[in-house]
Amino acid sequence: MSRIVLTTIGSFGDLHPKIAIAFELRHRGHDVVFATHKEYQHKIEALGFGFHRMRPDNTALNDPQEMARMMNLKTGTEYVVRNWVCASLHETYTDLMEAAKNADLIINGEGVFAARLVAEKLGIPWVLTMLSPLGFLSANDPSITPGLPAIFQLPGLNSIAQRGIRQLGKVLTKSWANPVHQLRQEMGLPPLKGNPLIDDKYSPYLVLAMFSSVLAKPQPDWAANTVLTGFPFYDGSEGGAQLSLELDQFLDMGEPPIVFTLGSAAVMAPGQFYEESIKAAKRLNRRAVLLIGKNVPPANLSDSIISVNYAPYSQLFSRACAIVHQGGIGTTAQALQAGRPTIVMPYSIDQPDNAARVERLGTSLTVSRKQYVAKRVAKQLGELLENPNYAARAAEVGAIIRAEDGVKVACDAIEKQLKAA
Repeated sequence: MSRIVLTTIGSFGDLHPKIAIAFELRHRGHDVVFATHKEYQHKIEALGFGFHRMRPDNTALNDPQEMARMMNLKTGTEYVVRNWVCASLHETYTDLMEAAKNADLIINGEGVFAARLVAEKLGIPWVLTMLSPLGFLSANDPSITPGLPAIFQLPGLNSIAQRGIRQLGKVLTKSWANPVHQLRQEMGLPPLKGNPLIDDKYSPYLVLAMFSSVLAKPQPDWAANTVLTGFPFYDGSEGGAQLSLELDQFLDMGEPPIVFTLGSAAVMAPGQFYEESIKAAKRLNRRAVLLIGKNVPPANLSDSIISVNYAPYSQLFSRACAIVHQGGIGTTAQALQAGRPTIVMPYSIDQPDNAARVERLGTSLTVSRKQYVAKRVAKQLGELLENPNYAARAAEVGAIIRAEDGVKVACDAIEKQLKAA
């Protein structure tokens, strides 16, 4: 039996895939503990896993203004790296070093820059998990990168141009990574050869691309030791989460509704999303479910629209006719698995790229936040629901994803690494 530390920062979209593989690793006899935000302590301990608080705290989960800064399309990524991740790097290192004592392996999410330092200092292997294709910044499979000028988002740029974009990204983010270089020096670790945000972030032991091959296939410029696993799914169902009786009865009362959701992070900064969504549903005379998180329930909803704080996606999405969401990788994965067509209103980070990829799949349409008004959304939803090709393609893709076993593939690769170590 090995002691494995799973560490991640961010939203449920970052945490849930780690919980999925934690269940399987525990089932295989390993001792699994989590090091993550204090806000997730109750959730982790309720599932029977050991927990260690790792700073920074995720205060944005209760601070709409902070979440809005993090989710800004142009500046959000830089804000997250500079003002949140790197600003707390010493604290993250200290907390993770404590959690990783006597560990045999660290499995970390992208953005936990301290994990590599801790692993090197302790002399143990580490595994990097990548939840979306954007993280690879492949020149062979171009991504949409928020924050770069619009000219760099044009489709059809060749691989030479894409490699230029990657080099530009290294230049633009060089100063962001200064705290990582400084902490390595303080800890007596050898300097990095490249940028830990772009090209020198991959584990020499194992990189897990924890998404489906329908979104992206392995590319020549991916790290050579990358294993594409498929999505590892968890949404609370394994912990006993169920649809509320009210929602279950609503779903049984009529035709499948449109589900409107902003995931677990963007929901803190919804803007007019719910108001415009209600108007769009009424224009189409369609039933709707609003997943509103901690927001105040909309007033005077009709009998054909219901709002709830939360529902397990795996139990809800398959009973919808379409899903409108923010494009987070966790929500995107669940919508694809359910085999339902979608509209994506992306915020920032990987969401614009995820939106573009599912649109290329033929399962989705995209509406920008600035253009998310009832008239436009109703028109897009009308096209999505009236054109049978979207539903057919979504069902086809859903079957592919349900045939994958991301948890098994990931855990097999992890155990292979443990044996090698």
